[in-house]
Parts: sequence; structure tokens; C-alpha cells
Amino acid sequence: MKKIKTPLDGKQITKLKAGNTVLLTGIIYTARDQAHKRLVRAINQKKKLPLDLKGQVFYYCGPTITPKGEPIGSCGPTTSSRMDIFSPAILRIGLKAMIGKGRRSEEVIEACKRYEAVYFLTYAGCAALLSQYVMAKRLIAYGDLGPEAIYELKVRDFPLIVGIDSHGKDIYERRCR
Repeated sequence: MKKIKTPLDGKQITKLKAGNTVLLTGIIYTARDQAHKRLVRAINQKKKLPLDLKGQVFYYCGPTITPKGEPIGSCGPTTSSRMDIFSPAILRIGLKAMIGKGRRSEEVIEACKRYEAVYFLTYAGCAALLSQYVMAKRLIAYGDLGPEAIYELKVRDFPLIVGIDSHGKDIYERRCR
């Protein structure tokens, strides 16, 4: 089990191999379909983004309502392929990792290689369990999107599996051989 901390850099990323298990500590950001759409629109229009993405991690997650006294509600991964049309543009400006579930397109795999990035998988169907690794949550941008807004999450030992490494190795392809 590898332990890594955010923000991530190319040195950390290139050492990870598809299939490695990882515990991630630091700051990650939730971002789903609508937030990606707005970010890419801003990138294309050369507008300032609501956060600096260099070295950062996106978690494809829409947290549920936060119970009283807790930092976050359930926070499981959503299907990553919905972000595939947006991911290469976001990786190009510095995002280093994505967390979700399911396969990714060839374009995303190529972008991971080109920009020294990685795609992590986390445990689907375990949203309540995953919330135990979140220490704090703070709204960053697009509050009008509700659970699809961008939230900053402070995580400790968040459990991950390297799904696609920065060399283009894909755990789904490896498993199928």
C-alpha cells in the first residue's frame, strides 16, 4: 500500500502503476458533469478558473446532505466516463489525478500519458464508508449546482486503486488479458 499526499507532482505520479493500492491524504476536489462543463467553457474562453488545478485531484462525486455534526454525507464515486469529453482539457492545464469508477476512453488514457496524470478507482457502493475518510468539506465554486458544485475535501488515507497509470497501463485491459 502506497501513501501519497496532495498536491501531486509528476515524480509521485510516474512511480504509480496500474493495480497499485494507494492511501491518499490532503486536499481533493469534487467535480461532476456540470462543473466540468463550466470549467472547460472557462478554459476555452481563457477566463480565470475558480481554483488552481496544478497538481490537484478531482473526485467524481456528488456528496449527499451533511448530517449534523459530521463533515460530509455519503460520498461515493460516480461513473467516470461521463467526464471523458472534458478530461483532456482539464488535464492539460495541470490536474494530476481523477477518482471515480469504471472504464475511461482512449482519449483519457492518452491524456494521462501526455500530461503525467493518473486515474484512480475507489470503492463503488460504499459511499457511507468513504465518508469516514473525509475530515472537512468546503464549497469552492458553482454553489448553484448543489451536489454537483465543486467542493474542497480534506481527506486522510482515502483508499484508492490505480486504474490508469501515467504510462497508459489500464487495469481493465490488464485484467482482460
